[in-house]
Amino acid sequence: MIGRVRGDLVEVTAQTVTVDVGGLGYVIAVTPRTLAGLPGIGESIVLHTHLHVREDQLALYGFDNAGDKDVFSMLLGVSGVGPKVALAIVATMTYEQLRAAVASDDLAALTDVPGIGKRSAQKLLLELKPRFDVMDDIAVSPSGPLAEVREALTGLGYAPDEIRGTLADMPGDLSVEEMLKRSLQALGKARN
Repeated sequence: MIGRVRGDLVEVTAQTVTVDVGGLGYVIAVTPRTLAGLPGIGESIVLHTHLHVREDQLALYGFDNAGDKDVFSMLLGVSGVGPKVALAIVATMTYEQLRAAVASDDLAALTDVPGIGKRSAQKLLLELKPRFDVMDDIAVSPSGPLAEVREALTGLGYAPDEIRGTLADMPGDLSVEEMLKRSLQALGKARN
């Protein structure tokens, strides 16, 4: 298993980086968030990696922090989730946002991820709940408070990524009205 790569950044594409380690170039698939934090070409870089082995291919997936790598590895343990979908989830949602979506049965948050439909989202919710151990965190129901706030914000025209960012840090013990009020205040500040 290749768990970490340290070397010089020699090439960057839209979805991969090439890191030179002692004369050997590793091509590593990364998220846009990781790409945004990269140093310049020729500079030293450290990526936490996951080696995905198939019978016809070895592929490295890299992350700028160990937390994203751990979430990626956990997602690969869910039946039906391959590296492309796991990478899309990590690219779209932070750990906290994913945990909040699972805790509140927020299908909309998961279907915002490219490559995940309603059925896949339902399956992910079922399989991720025990992994996140979220039963006591937030009232878990398909029409929970976070889902109601998400629906209201969507109706007001806010984009899914704006809504995800606002609801990620929202305490789950607030009323729907208070969550909506705080969300609108945060979204108003973000747009100004």
